[in-house]
Amino acid sequence: MEEKRIRELLCLGMKIRKKGLEAVQAAGSGHIGGSFSLADILSVLYFEKMNIDPRNPREEDRDRFVLSKGHCTPAMYAALALKGYFPEEELKKFRHIDSNLSGHVEMTKIPGIDMSAGSLGQGFSAAVGMAVSGKVYHKDYYVYTALGDGELQEGQIWEAFMAAGNYKLDHLIAFIDNNNLQIDGTIEEVMSPYPIKEKIEAFKWNVLEIDGHNPEQTADAVDKAKECKGRPTAIIAKTVKGKGVSFMENNVNWHGKTPDAEQFKQAFEELNEQILKWEV
Repeated sequence: MEEKRIRELLCLGMKIRKKGLEAVQAAGSGHIGGSFSLADILSVLYFEKMNIDPRNPREEDRDRFVLSKGHCTPAMYAALALKGYFPEEELKKFRHIDSNLSGHVEMTKIPGIDMSAGSLGQGFSAAVGMAVSGKVYHKDYYVYTALGDGELQEGQIWEAFMAAGNYKLDHLIAFIDNNNLQIDGTIEEVMSPYPIKEKIEAFKWNVLEIDGHNPEQTADAVDKAKECKGRPTAIIAKTVKGKGVSFMENNVNWHGKTPDAEQFKQAFEELNEQILKWEV
């Protein structure tokens, strides 16, 4: 990948964070930490890899994306708005009672959401179902999904892993957002899913490991996943919760906490500095 494109994608990741933070500021609530850890992955998927068209969001042969960690809407909505699925101005209505931008993704409310999610574990199963449908009807679309590492503690996740491996769903690509933190602490402290790679491999998956804040590694992993035939691919992305804002990074308190006025000011300043740094 050319250096210019890497910079563009890093810049887009920071813009996703900034727009997401603006939405949280307008709502007075929202899940920042896990949204920020996922932002760079979304920048690669939505602006580099996925076969999608905001002008035709229900096109039958489009790639699908399921946000299984469905509470990380600040990043998801920001990516959709920046891609052109709906006006960026709508982000100011996030979580408002009369808004379509609810706290968890809803497929009936706005274009670009392929599956509603919220209760952890269920979105991944829906992604597996979409991939099964594609296989049955001989479709070429890919189904992408993003899971939290704490979400791996749900039993339904492992049923879905088993089914996907059994049915050889090689058009399914699952990203594990491995920021190592969940609402109550580190994932080891709550209920450790480690070793993640070996567990998923046991379910007949191809497993890759990357730095989730490196666009080139993310893009290369998607390419490798598409080259793997007869197995679905899981991409374990090592990330930093709250990435992009110094006082939020690796701090469990920012799972769903709302900044105060001074914290918002500092966060926007830091994100703007990084946007300027990466702008081409």
